[in-house]
Amino acid sequence: MAAFMLLPCLALSLLCICSALLRWNELKYRMKGLPPGTMGWPVFGETTDFLKLGPCFIKNQRARYGSFFKSHLLGCPTVVSMDPDINRYILMNEGKGLVPGYPQSMLDILGRRNIAAVHGSTHKYMRGALLSLVTPAKLRHQVLPKIDQFMRTHLSDWNRKIVNIQDKTKEMALLSSLKQIAGLECGSMCEEFKQEFFKLVLGTLSLPIDLPGTSYKNGFKARKNIVDMLRRLIQQRRSSSAEEQIQDDMLSQLMGTAENKHQLTDDEIIDQLITILYSGYETVSTTSMMAVKYLHDNPHVLHELRKEHMEIREGKRPEDPITLEEFKSMRFTRAVIFETSRLATIVNGVLRKTTRDMEINGFVIPEGWRIYVYTREINYDPKLYPDPMAFNPWRWLENSLESHNYFLLFGGGTRQCPGKELGIAEICTFLHYFVTRYRWEEVGGDKLMKFPRVEAPNGLHIRVSSYC
Repeated sequence: MAAFMLLPCLALSLLCICSALLRWNELKYRMKGLPPGTMGWPVFGETTDFLKLGPCFIKNQRARYGSFFKSHLLGCPTVVSMDPDINRYILMNEGKGLVPGYPQSMLDILGRRNIAAVHGSTHKYMRGALLSLVTPAKLRHQVLPKIDQFMRTHLSDWNRKIVNIQDKTKEMALLSSLKQIAGLECGSMCEEFKQEFFKLVLGTLSLPIDLPGTSYKNGFKARKNIVDMLRRLIQQRRSSSAEEQIQDDMLSQLMGTAENKHQLTDDEIIDQLITILYSGYETVSTTSMMAVKYLHDNPHVLHELRKEHMEIREGKRPEDPITLEEFKSMRFTRAVIFETSRLATIVNGVLRKTTRDMEINGFVIPEGWRIYVYTREINYDPKLYPDPMAFNPWRWLENSLESHNYFLLFGGGTRQCPGKELGIAEICTFLHYFVTRYRWEEVGGDKLMKFPRVEAPNGLHIRVSSYC
């Protein structure tokens, strides 16, 4: 009987403790002038609900508090902004009390000297160094030929197979980048790098809890192993002969062995390489996978895309690569990429951090708080994109949407992704060889998740057969 009475008492005590903790955390952040909102639990905040419910959590909070509200996400007090005009103001006014504000886990794992984390003059010269890797001349003579050669090989043996397009595009994005960065072909080092890199990616969106078995701990350990591998590559390049040092890859250019006026330290080079790999991997692989999905579901779009690429192949021998002029002519393919990125929402938003108390939208945001510029809802605004849930690449051709003020698929202001054209070139080349060689159908109706990453938890399987 006593034990029976004890259980309700324990439950009541636990409820009181939880309520007290929640109340204490709300009082802790009850400062004058802050936006409305809730802060959740001490330390953890509302991170669990945010990562688990994603867009539903954000929409519920907006319904209660409006499009500008406070929360506590990924270990930091955060203001979420869903207003397009405020978002544009924040992105276009870096340096005026705002700097990059990526979560602790991402800073620790990608490196504090990566281009996404630095600002001011440091960001300027790092951006210059990265943009020098993708000039029109380098695209023509170095980048496109390597991408073309890689995609031919990667797609060479898919006929009459059931493939997991998610795994294939992940492998494609990483290995293509490794070839661009350091001239690495598939081999033992690539395999070792791949295993560590997948752990690193998982750790970037996690609470920074340094305990064995956590995604953060595994990701940070993977970073150390990747840094060791990249440092060995740099040392090998420096110890080789002068002729061997001058290679047409990104590592050679960033090291200054090729012509590059933007000189970086070894630590800066390593952080940039990790960031290039990370950002390209996430966007290129996911956009390629979702393009395959949307093309399968929209045969009229696939017909138009295939027509564009078949016209490019006319008069070319099978071994002839894509030229820069042909890449530039892929207007419909570019529209398919933009529409895929919009509808799937590959990137949900960006983070900024305040360097001083500042007033935004009539509220005072304290120094050190993060602002989550949540751009996801812009992608589904019917005023910008009529019938927003329809997959309609033609909208990008008819309305010049790439130049409108709210085009934030690749960031905004001085933070627009410097690897944008490189990523588009990889996806265009992948689609070129995929749709001109193969037809496909889905197998199994695999489930898709849209937050915090777009992914198929059990894979996305397709049956591939020859088109010709």
